[in-house]
Amino acid sequence: MAWLGGFGRLCAVFLAIFSFSFQGASSQLVVSPVGPTLVNALAGSNVTLAVSFTGADDPTVTWLMGDLPVVTWTIGSDVPPDIDEDRKKVLNIEPKGSLTFVNVPLGYTSNYTFEMTKSGLAKSVTSFTLEVFERIQSVILTQPEFAIEGRKLFTLQYGMLQGVVQQQMWLFNDIEINSNSQYTVEERSLVIHGPNRRDTGRYTVFLKNPFSSVTTHINVTVLYGPEKPILEALPAQPFYLSGDTLSVSCKAEGFPLPTAKWDFGSQIPDQLNGVLNLTNVQTNQAGTYTCTLVSEQSIEKLQMNIILKVYERPSGNPMCSVQSVNNVNLQYYCMWPGGTPQAVLSFPTLSNTSSGVETFSLTFNASDNLNGKTVTCIADHPVEQNQCSMTASSPMKFLPSVMTRVSSDGKIVVTIECVSKASPEAVVSWSQGSETVAAGTTYQISSNATQLQIRDYNVSNFILQNYTCSCSNPLGSQRREVHLQGPSISDFSLFRNLNGTIVTLTWEVPPTSVVTGFDIQMKGPYLPNKSRGGTQKRGSADVFQTIQQKPGSVRSVDIFSLDPSLTYRFRVIPKALMTEGEPSEVQRIGPGEGLSRAAIAGIAAGIPCSLLFIVLLGIAIYFCFHSDKNKSRQRRYPVSRAVEKAITTQTEMTPHILLTGGLKSPPDYNRLNLTPSERSMALPTFVPPAPVRVATTV
Repeated sequence: MAWLGGFGRLCAVFLAIFSFSFQGASSQLVVSPVGPTLVNALAGSNVTLAVSFTGADDPTVTWLMGDLPVVTWTIGSDVPPDIDEDRKKVLNIEPKGSLTFVNVPLGYTSNYTFEMTKSGLAKSVTSFTLEVFERIQSVILTQPEFAIEGRKLFTLQYGMLQGVVQQQMWLFNDIEINSNSQYTVEERSLVIHGPNRRDTGRYTVFLKNPFSSVTTHINVTVLYGPEKPILEALPAQPFYLSGDTLSVSCKAEGFPLPTAKWDFGSQIPDQLNGVLNLTNVQTNQAGTYTCTLVSEQSIEKLQMNIILKVYERPSGNPMCSVQSVNNVNLQYYCMWPGGTPQAVLSFPTLSNTSSGVETFSLTFNASDNLNGKTVTCIADHPVEQNQCSMTASSPMKFLPSVMTRVSSDGKIVVTIECVSKASPEAVVSWSQGSETVAAGTTYQISSNATQLQIRDYNVSNFILQNYTCSCSNPLGSQRREVHLQGPSISDFSLFRNLNGTIVTLTWEVPPTSVVTGFDIQMKGPYLPNKSRGGTQKRGSADVFQTIQQKPGSVRSVDIFSLDPSLTYRFRVIPKALMTEGEPSEVQRIGPGEGLSRAAIAGIAAGIPCSLLFIVLLGIAIYFCFHSDKNKSRQRRYPVSRAVEKAITTQTEMTPHILLTGGLKSPPDYNRLNLTPSERSMALPTFVPPAPVRVATTV
């Protein structure tokens, strides 16, 4: 048995020598990968790059990560492999030389080379590619900047929480994008050159690796505009009137929709969404309005202007007048002030070549052909064409008016006014006798010279004075004389109510009478008056007593509390301060009175005369009757048929007026030569009845 053990050992040595001799005879190391040389690994997993070899025992092997040796070892050696310190936790070499990665991280993606060497033999090499992947997660596609039409380019990029992309594909509206003149596909991005609004749409990126795939989208809008804006004023009109309401809009194409902002000079008017709402627009709001369009995202700007015209009609109507130049020439004047723009004025009948704005005048020598000639001023304004007319005329005949009052210092003030209708306005001058009246203490002349005031304490200084006023203009003149007279009454009337308890006294004064007040006098029973004890007293007076005093401007007075069963008499005494004029006639109211002595004497004398007249009338009738009877007894001859004759007579009819209580009818005010300014109330007009035609057949 011992020899058998020794024999076995000898055989083993022999076999080893034989094997060595055979290998040495081949002289070649052969290394080959076990499995694919491209290895995909999921990060965190274990993966082995497996190799096999032949041609030598215990060769030395080296693994290179790229060009960097990371593991060196002699197969079969008891010496531990030499592994890079930074990679000992990951790399591990197998007994047959294969390289194992434990929990392989992403950073180990690389090309790995396996080198095997043996002294006396050629080196043998094989290579692997290891790609370490993560599952693709949370991919986000972003647009770092706005895509603006007209810009050079814009870029889409994607990012992800983790993952290694092995393959990416871009699509636009589900159509694959390839790199060309418009698109460039880069790592993790897509570049779009010269973007325009047609590039607006959905962009998709498809990412894939051996362990996962993800698809994500983004909607891209290419911003454009603002385009050329459209400015519009509504209602559309060539111009607007002051007080109108209008709106002005500013619109333009673009995405996003541009924001419109209005400016008016240095002002920023109220606006809403690019629309100006102008209510009650005024002329100071006319001018150039600027609309600025801004794209809030692209910050692109565009401006455009619109001009608004706001016109205002000149106030009122054109005013025409004829003015005197040195009382020799006539100046035709037309004015229509205000308005926007100013009105253009002209006198076509006087000149076809001259015109002016707002105010315009032409001057001519006064001549008879201009007297009474109507000249029209044409006022032309964009809002309205208007006109006015004027007629130059010489002064007309006039009637001076006289007014009297008492000044605060107790003087009588007599005002004489002379106004003659003329165009141009007449120039008034005053004279007393042959001397010109000059303003001073006694005389005062109004600013327009139409009034002359005479001031004095004594009314006698006014009476019998003659004053002359002359009115003249370039076309002629008129003059009138005024003769002042003392206080007097020209007409006095009495009217009563139906019950006879109230009467109204009215009176007038001559046009040139100087009157400062009136005493209202009554004769008859005293008017009822409450005594201190509350009882009423009643009496009578046979003389006129003053019951009221009125100023010189009053022309009527009411008397109350009259007894219809009693008789009253009234009169008015005009006064100039303390100077009294002639009383007015007496007016009576009340029941009829008994006959006076004169009336009784008249009746006594009239009775015998009446009896004698009746006797003579009877005798005459008797003789006429007998004479006619004698004629009827004479022989009669046939005669032709009698011809009827009609005699038409014009009768004068007088109005039949019933007077009650001895009152007379109101006076005929048409016969009074009074001016309206001298009466305190409108007076009734007496109109006689129409003539009556009477026919009598004989």
